Amino acid sequence: MIRPRFWAISVLSIIWMTLLHVSVFGQSLQEIQNVKVDNLSDAQIEQLIKRGEAQGLNEQQMLNMAAERGMPAAEVAKLRQRVNTLKSGGRPEQQTQRSGVGSQLRQLQGQQTQPDLFDSLRKSDPYYDLTPTQKKIFGYKLFHNRDLTFNPSLNVPTPQGYVVGAGDQLLIDVYGASQQAYDLTINPDGRIFIPNVGPIQVGGSSIAAATGRIKSALTRIYSGLSGTNPNTFLDVRLGNIRTVSVSMVGELVRPGTYTLPSFSSPFNALFAAGGPNENGSFRHIQIYRDNKLVTEVDIYNFLIGGDFTSSVNLQDNDVIIVPPVRSRVEIQGPVRRQGLFETRPSENLEDLIQFAGGFSSQAFRDRLTVTRMTGSEMRVEDVEAANFPVFFPKDGDTYRVGEILNRFENRVQITGALMRPGTFALNQGMGIRDLVARAQGLREDAFVNRATLYRTKGDFSLEILPVDIRAILNGEEEDIVLRREDVLNIPSIYDLREEYYVKISGEVNRPGAFAFGENMTVADLVLKAGGFKESATASKIEVARRVKDDISGKLAEIIILDIDKELKVSGTKALEPLRPFDHVIIRRSPGFQREQLVRVDGEAFFPGEYAIARADERLSDLVSRAGGLNPYAYPKGATLIRRNEFYKDLSEDEIKAATLTKVKANISRDSLDRTESDKILSSRIDRKIAESKSSEQAERESMDVGDFRQQSIMDLGEAQEGVGQIQIKDTELIGINLEAILRNPYGSDDLILREGDVLSIPRELQTVRMRGEVLYPTSARYRVHSGFKDYISRAGGFTEKSRRGRSYVVYANGDVQRTKKFLFINSYPPIEPGAEIIVPTKPEREPMSVQGWVGLATSLTTLVILIDRVRN
Repeated sequence: MIRPRFWAISVLSIIWMTLLHVSVFGQSLQEIQNVKVDNLSDAQIEQLIKRGEAQGLNEQQMLNMAAERGMPAAEVAKLRQRVNTLKSGGRPEQQTQRSGVGSQLRQLQGQQTQPDLFDSLRKSDPYYDLTPTQKKIFGYKLFHNRDLTFNPSLNVPTPQGYVVGAGDQLLIDVYGASQQAYDLTINPDGRIFIPNVGPIQVGGSSIAAATGRIKSALTRIYSGLSGTNPNTFLDVRLGNIRTVSVSMVGELVRPGTYTLPSFSSPFNALFAAGGPNENGSFRHIQIYRDNKLVTEVDIYNFLIGGDFTSSVNLQDNDVIIVPPVRSRVEIQGPVRRQGLFETRPSENLEDLIQFAGGFSSQAFRDRLTVTRMTGSEMRVEDVEAANFPVFFPKDGDTYRVGEILNRFENRVQITGALMRPGTFALNQGMGIRDLVARAQGLREDAFVNRATLYRTKGDFSLEILPVDIRAILNGEEEDIVLRREDVLNIPSIYDLREEYYVKISGEVNRPGAFAFGENMTVADLVLKAGGFKESATASKIEVARRVKDDISGKLAEIIILDIDKELKVSGTKALEPLRPFDHVIIRRSPGFQREQLVRVDGEAFFPGEYAIARADERLSDLVSRAGGLNPYAYPKGATLIRRNEFYKDLSEDEIKAATLTKVKANISRDSLDRTESDKILSSRIDRKIAESKSSEQAERESMDVGDFRQQSIMDLGEAQEGVGQIQIKDTELIGINLEAILRNPYGSDDLILREGDVLSIPRELQTVRMRGEVLYPTSARYRVHSGFKDYISRAGGFTEKSRRGRSYVVYANGDVQRTKKFLFINSYPPIEPGAEIIVPTKPEREPMSVQGWVGLATSLTTLVILIDRVRN
C-alpha cells in the first residue's frame, strides 16, 4: 500500500531534482515545461522550498533556475505567488531552519523535526496536503477529513438479513423448560457442530434462515421447541464477526487489497483506500462479485441527500473498481459551493446548481455563461433561466454565475438634523417634503435656511443643489422631485459654529474644560469643577475673556472677582454670566503651605522624620530637635542626601490619592459591620481617588523644566560619540562639616533645609577602604599616623595599569580630594576614618600598526634626505 505522504514527497523530489539537472526517475527537460503548479499541494511547495534551502538557494534563486530550465513564465509566476502566500500564512518572525542533507533525509523519512513557519498553516488548514485542484473536486475532501471515519459500528442488534460465513461466531441460547448455551464458530465448510446433534450447514444463509435450521436440528433433543404450545425457546445471535478481503482497484489514492469487517459497506472500503483520486469517478463506483457486476455506488447520494445506506454488504473476494471520471464540469461565481462536479448524461443544469448548493444572495440568477469545448476550439454560450431544465452539461464545461450590480435602483438618503435620518425607498413622484416626513420631521436644532441636495448625474458626476428647507416645507417654494441616489443633508446649527466651552484651572478639585451653558456664572463653573481645594484663595479670581474686533494689541479682557467658600460672588461684575471660551483661574492662597518633611538617620538621640517649621530652618536646628548627637556619633562622617531638580516628587493629587486610600483601608479595618456613614464616606473617597488619578494623568502628560533638562542631557550624551547613555540620579550626596556646623550655628557651613533632605550620622568609623588599580582591593584598620602610601602598601601596592597621579580620596562625609603635583612629585591627600581611596585605570592606547611604523620611517627618511641636501 502506498502512503500519501511518501507519494507526495516522491513527486516533489522528481520536480526538484529535474530543476537541478539531476536525472531522477527518467525526468527530462521536456517534462519540466509540463509541470503545473496548480497540481502541487501546499505540502509539496513546502518541500520544494526546503530542498532549495538545503542546496543553499533562496526562493528567488530557485525561481530563476526554474525559468532557465524551461518552466513557462506563467508557471513561474504561479510558483512565486504560491511561495509568497505560504510565507505570509506562516510565522514571519521565525526564520526557516537551514539544515544539511542528513536532516533533509530524516525529514523525508517522516521523523519529527522542529516547528517551522508552516506549522500554523498546517494547523489552520485540515486539507493542507491537497492541491488546489483536489480541493475543488466535490466530494474529494470527504475521504481526507481527519475527523470523519466510516468504520462500521459493531454495537448493533444482529441483523436478520446478515449472511453468515466461515469465521463468524454464533451464540445460541436455549431457555425456558430447558437451559443450554452454545458458543460455536462456523468452519471453512460453512458448518457448525452441536454436541449430540451433529453438523449443521449454515454458511451462505441469512441469520433468519440459519436460526430456522438450527431450531429444526435442536428439536431432536429439545422437544419443547416444537408444537403449538412450546415451553422451550431459542435465540441465535452473532458474536465475533469474520473479516473479508476486498480488492480496491482503479482510480484510487491507495489501491490494494484490504481486510475489513464483514459488516463493512462500500463506503468503508473506499475510506480505507483514501477515496477516488483526481481522475476517479465519484458516481460510477462498481462492485463485482464472482465476476459479475452487483451494483454501482453513487457517492453524491450521500453528499447531497445524506443517504448512507447501501443495499450491498461486502463479502470475501469482492472487487471494487473506481473507473475514470466520465463527465466533469466546473461552476464558478456566487454559488454556495464552487468547484468541480461530476454529472450524469440525464442531469440538467438545475441538477448542477443543486449540487453547488444553489445560488448565493449575490448571484445574478437570470442567466449563466458557459464555456464549452467543441471538437476544434472553445465556445461561449448564454443560458437563460428558463432553459436551465433543458440544458445538459457536457464534460469540460465551465459555468460562470454573474453577480448582481452593486447599486440601488430606488435609494434616496437624508442626513443631518432629523428625527430619523437614514436610507429610504424612492417612490414615483417623491419630493423633499415627503422625504422629510418619512424621517419624522426636523429636529429643533435644524438649520432650515439652507440645505444641500447631492445628486448623481447620468455620467456619475456629482451635482450640488442648494435647497431652502423652510420655504419648501411651508409651501412657499415648489417641491423638488427626487431622483435615484439623491442625498439630502440638513445641517444642525451646531455644525455651523465652533463648539462652546469654558475652562477652569488652578485650585479646584477637577480643573478642565466644561460645556458652556446659557446664564452660566463663575459659581456654577466652580460647582461643576468639584469646588475649591483647601489651598484656594477666595479673592483675586481672574476671568480671562477672549477679545474680538480689537486691533489695539489687547490680548484678553481680565475680570477680577471675589468668591467665598459658600460660592457667593462679589465684585463689579459679580452678576455677569460667563461667555463662551472664558477661562477662570483660581489662585493658591499665599498663606497656604503643605507640610515638608526631612529625616535624621543614625546616631542622634531621636532619629526619624521632622516637619520643617520655618523657611530658614537649618541643619543645626534639625540636630537640636533630634536631641543632639549621642556618644557614639562620628560627626566628621555625617552626610546630607538632597534631592536635585531631576527628582520626581509626588504631585498633590498623587499624595491626596495615596492618603485617601489609607483612610479607606482604615475604615474597613476599624469595624466588621460598617455603618451607613462609613459606606457613604467610602463611596465618596472612591470618587475622589478616581478624580485625583485623572488629574495626575494630565499632569504626567505635561513636561516641566526638570523633565526638559533631563531629556536634553540624555540627548547630548547619545549625540556625543563615545559617551553613551548618561545615567541621571535624582539625589545627590552633599559633603558637610557637621562639627563646624555645631560649633558655629547659622554660619556659612550651616545649610538651609529643603524638603526630602536626609541627614545621615554614622557611628565612629575605624576602617579605610582601597579600591581600583591596587593589587589586593581591601579594607584596612585606620591608623592615626599612616598616610596614603601606607594604605596602598597594605593593599599590595599599585598595579601596572594604575594611574597614580589621578588617585583621589572620598571621605565619609562625601567630600573628595584629588592627588596634587608639585615639581613632578605627587602630593597625596590625607586619610581619615571611613575614607575610601580610589586608584583609576590608565586609558588604553592602541599600539602603532605596521602601516604607522612604515609611515613614520618614511617621514624620517625624507627629513634626513632634505637636511642633507640643504647642508650640501
